[in-house]
Amino acid sequence: METTRAGNGKTVKRKAEPRSAAAATPAAQRGARPVPKRPAEPDAYTLHLERQLEVLLESMRAARDGDLSVRVPTDGTTAVVERVAAAFNGLVKRSDAVVREVGRVSRVVGRQGRVADRASIVSNAGDWTGCIDAVNSMITEVAWRSQEVARIINDVSEGDLAHKMALAYEGRPLEGDALRTATAVNQLVDRLRLVSSEVTRVAREVGTEGKLGGQADVEGVSGTWKDLTDNVNLLAGNLTTQVRNIALVTTAVANGDLSQKITVDARGEILELKSTVNTMVEQLRAFAAEVTRVAKEVGTEGKLGGQAEVRGVSGTWKDLTDSVNLMATNLTNQVRNIAVVTTAVANGDLSQKITVDVRGEVLELKNTINTMVEQLRAFAAEVTPVAKEGGTPLILDDTLGYTDPDRLVLMGAVLSQAAKECQKAFGLSSRPATGRSSTRI
Repeated sequence: METTRAGNGKTVKRKAEPRSAAAATPAAQRGARPVPKRPAEPDAYTLHLERQLEVLLESMRAARDGDLSVRVPTDGTTAVVERVAAAFNGLVKRSDAVVREVGRVSRVVGRQGRVADRASIVSNAGDWTGCIDAVNSMITEVAWRSQEVARIINDVSEGDLAHKMALAYEGRPLEGDALRTATAVNQLVDRLRLVSSEVTRVAREVGTEGKLGGQADVEGVSGTWKDLTDNVNLLAGNLTTQVRNIALVTTAVANGDLSQKITVDARGEILELKSTVNTMVEQLRAFAAEVTRVAKEVGTEGKLGGQAEVRGVSGTWKDLTDSVNLMATNLTNQVRNIAVVTTAVANGDLSQKITVDVRGEVLELKNTINTMVEQLRAFAAEVTPVAKEGGTPLILDDTLGYTDPDRLVLMGAVLSQAAKECQKAFGLSSRPATGRSSTRI
């Protein structure tokens, strides 16, 4: 173990380093100039020079081990040792400056994120400049990668999936981790673009164009992207099934088939729509059944007085039910009033008239029957005195309205019946023996 003092005043203990084989080999064998041997009793100059060299040696070892604060003193040395010490101190000082600048730019760029900063030193000679340029080149390339990744991520966050990360920098293809990072980013963009394209297509077909049954097809996806694709397909599938079932029922209703109901499983607002449509179908079925029953009873079976009873309806359905019931009531009243009058006429009672409020063709029928009753009553009034008194001519002029051929036929029928009644009353023969009646009306 050897103990020496370095140029900065520190005491350094070190193991004695073995002499190299070249140093152990005699100079004559190495082909070099013979090295003079140290005298057994060196003079003061030699001892002083050896001490200076020991200090220089220890300072070099300290610098080699990473201590760049070491310096070799130049005071009290020989001219040659002073120049060597100055050169050594300059080398260590420049190395220390480079190390400090690299540490600074590493801290500024790596920790503080100021990627535009670069390393620089006062001296720009030789390899020192090359070292700084290499550091700056590395910072520039790493910063470019970070900026490219940030640009792509920003575009993706804004919905722009048209851009991809370059796989070369200044004409030089990326390699290693840089290439893997760029490839992974581009694969992410491609996958997002494919998922977005398929989801947009299905949404447009199902939601806008009305093309039901569409499914998103994204190959090679996994994880969240597969879950997203499956959920979109589930949404499209459920919506397709629900809409088609609703369309089936509404089409059946439009075609008069009220036996269909929505049976598809639904939730939320679709469930409310399902319940509403089914309720509508139930009400329509009940309404149709009641209207059909009333129409059959009144129109076919002749059962007057029928009324439709549809519970729980409101709005248009209630108005429609009330209208049907009003129609049935009016028809019942009209037919019954006409039946009363015609029955009275058939029974010889010409005092009745149709009084029910009517319109349209029924009004025409009412006027026709009332006119007929008036005419029959006038005719009866003329015939009766003649039948009682006998021999008084019956004067029928056009004031009674018997100028129409059809009504003359009616008049003839009535007269024929009246004649028969008169013959019975007077005991006359219906066919006189002379072929000519002696009694005239």
